[in-house]
Amino acid sequence: MQKSEAMALSAALLAAAGDLTQRIHDGVVARGFTDLRPAHGFAFARLAPEGATVTDLATHLGVTKQAASQLVDEIVRKGYAERRPHPGDARARLVVLTGRGRECTRAAEEAAADVVGDWVALLGEGEVRALREGLLRIAPYGPIRPTW
Repeated sequence: MQKSEAMALSAALLAAAGDLTQRIHDGVVARGFTDLRPAHGFAFARLAPEGATVTDLATHLGVTKQAASQLVDEIVRKGYAERRPHPGDARARLVVLTGRGRECTRAAEEAAADVVGDWVALLGEGEVRALREGLLRIAPYGPIRPTW
């Protein structure tokens, strides 16, 4: 692959990722969650399974503990998460999504499905499935970090 083709592919992937993030956010807003930013969704992705400490969240987002703590304060204040005692560490607090936080996560999943549905309409199901399989082979597993 030529350097110019590699740059074009890189630009297309970055543009697709940015568009996907914005369209998921727009879908979340359209479903009534109007007080969030896209960065909140990246935090919710880490909190969704079983919660996380502020330190875990900071690592996931690639930010300082202070920045993660401010974000947690905000989503707690807005009713999307709550702090609980950590079951395995008496010194730590676990941040978990509330019912409202889980509803917002479901809204994001629905919005993502809408976007992928548009891709299927444009490219066909087989091509989108092949794209998914290819990206899963090359994409590093781990946190999905926002672009700050």
